Amino acid sequence: MPRTAYVADPDDGRLALNARALREAGYEVRTARDADGLARLLAAGEPSVIVVDTSLSAVEAEAPVLVMVDLDSPAELAAMQPPGVHDCIAKPPPPKELVHRATSLISQVARRRIARQEAEALREQLRQVSAAVRGTNDPQEIAGHVVAGFGRTFKADHVRLTTFEDERVPPITAAWTRPGLEPLADTALPDEDSARQTADMLWAGAETLSSSEGSEEDGQTGEPGGNPRPGPAASLLAVPMGEGSSSLGIIWIAMLDEPRQWSRAELGLIQHVAGNAAHGLIQSHLISSQQQVVKQLRQLDKAKTDFLATVNHELRTPLTSIMAYLDMIQESTEQPVSPEVHQMLDIVVRNTERLRMLIEDMLSVSRNGLEDNLMHLTPVRLGQTLDLVAGALRPLAQLQNVTIAVDPAPEDPEILADEVQLQQVFTNLVSNAIKFTPSGGRIEVGSESHAAADGTRWATVSVADTGIGISSEEIDHVFTRFYRASNAMSGAIPGTGLGLAITKDIVARHGGRIDVASTLGSGTTVTVSLPLDIDRNRAN
Repeated sequence: MPRTAYVADPDDGRLALNARALREAGYEVRTARDADGLARLLAAGEPSVIVVDTSLSAVEAEAPVLVMVDLDSPAELAAMQPPGVHDCIAKPPPPKELVHRATSLISQVARRRIARQEAEALREQLRQVSAAVRGTNDPQEIAGHVVAGFGRTFKADHVRLTTFEDERVPPITAAWTRPGLEPLADTALPDEDSARQTADMLWAGAETLSSSEGSEEDGQTGEPGGNPRPGPAASLLAVPMGEGSSSLGIIWIAMLDEPRQWSRAELGLIQHVAGNAAHGLIQSHLISSQQQVVKQLRQLDKAKTDFLATVNHELRTPLTSIMAYLDMIQESTEQPVSPEVHQMLDIVVRNTERLRMLIEDMLSVSRNGLEDNLMHLTPVRLGQTLDLVAGALRPLAQLQNVTIAVDPAPEDPEILADEVQLQQVFTNLVSNAIKFTPSGGRIEVGSESHAAADGTRWATVSVADTGIGISSEEIDHVFTRFYRASNAMSGAIPGTGLGLAITKDIVARHGGRIDVASTLGSGTTVTVSLPLDIDRNRAN
């Protein structure tokens, strides 16, 4: 296509002279004598070049602008530097020089435009490489994305990424070879020690290193400050990867046929992607290490659970036999025991029962979350359950000189629950209250039903005691397995710290919630809320 030029000048003689020179050089020329005329020309289309007098140089256009300026006029020299001006020429310009300067300006701007487009395309390609690196936690995939991305982007023949022996990253080697070529031999690149020295030197200076066949640096492979030897490659680029003050790997980009001159922009983008790769490798190594630790912890937890289940089974078998023989001795009519022996047997029975309950708690913990720990749901009368629990624990409370009072409820709601597990919940709560309530204290068990704001109906049971209480700093930990409050430890009050943890788990499996309110030295109230909606409970 022919080149077009817009020439604008208020001087008719100079306008005609410049227009004729450009037409004779093959330009399609349009002219204007003022700013309005130039604006109309620009509205019709963009030319290849604009030649304007200084007085009209305030022009906004995509095309390059060549300004004619009087070099002896300070005012014109100051006016020739608006943002759109690309070059200037003394006026009146000789015809040949005008044509040469206009043509050179067009070529220069075109080259800059192409360079910008190529740079933008390069940035976009490497952005995709960085995005692929960030999109995975697999170190081998990260390295593969980097070498393939560099190889395709820069039309390289070979690209290799290697990490050194380092606790921050796993040992990785990834290579990319242009289709149709044999893989690059290991001997074509410096050995690991030389590569590490090169990478350390480059990382310390935040640089890359390019070497070409036949250059002065040829043959220097491992000396500090030396350059890598291209070997069979015409040129070789070394890019360090690192973190902090030391390198952790290196990337090699090799060209076989001819040397490659790397622009500053290209090297900057390569370093940026290498930095992303180093960060990704470090993160993936940390994640892999964490996953390995989690796997080991799970294995240890399973081993612990299996051990608890085995030990509990082995303990329950002889304990069952002991309890059976104790019952036989106490109930024997042929050879009755003396009152003193009977009293001692009562103590043995109570401690045996306590041991059995501890074993049951441990067994509940070992089964927690396993599929065989299923609930058998049936309709259960809540008030009746509370009466049974209180009746069973009153002898223990009397030994502690503690009173248990079950407040009569206006109604006895029926809930869908596992009756055995529900009894365990309230047995744990009331026995806890007995254990932590001093002689002369009182325990009150109450229940009620109510409707929540969302329309759901709930049954609430509260167990309040006048015991030693729990401090505000420790109350958030009472549902943690094996946790025991400091006042219980200092008071030598027996326990394993499992009761409330098991209770919370059972309540949660029934779709309910449990809350604790306590004042140190004044007592504790534990509240259990269970859904009365049978369908909701069955779903839970």
